[in-house]
Amino acid sequence: MLILIAYDIADPKRLAKIAKTCEDFGVRVQYSLFECQLDREDFETLWRRLLNLIHDEEDRLVAYRLDARNARETLTAGTMTCSEKVCCYLV
Repeated sequence: MLILIAYDIADPKRLAKIAKTCEDFGVRVQYSLFECQLDREDFETLWRRLLNLIHDEEDRLVAYRLDARNARETLTAGTMTCSEKVCCYLV
């Protein structure tokens, strides 16, 4: 399943920890947005880790789940700089 993780973190130290955690599971596509191809178990692991890092009163964390049909209909344009991880979509 394709998961989009977006966040707005108030503290720079927490922000760095959140970004590092997301990098372990997906590919950064914008400053605070990651695409992750995860099964349910891996998503739950990622989500628990992220919840343990944020402060509910100051931060915001969102996960958008896209099913296979919606993931296939995703449109992109322009260039994208990714991390070292490789992302591959089979359609």
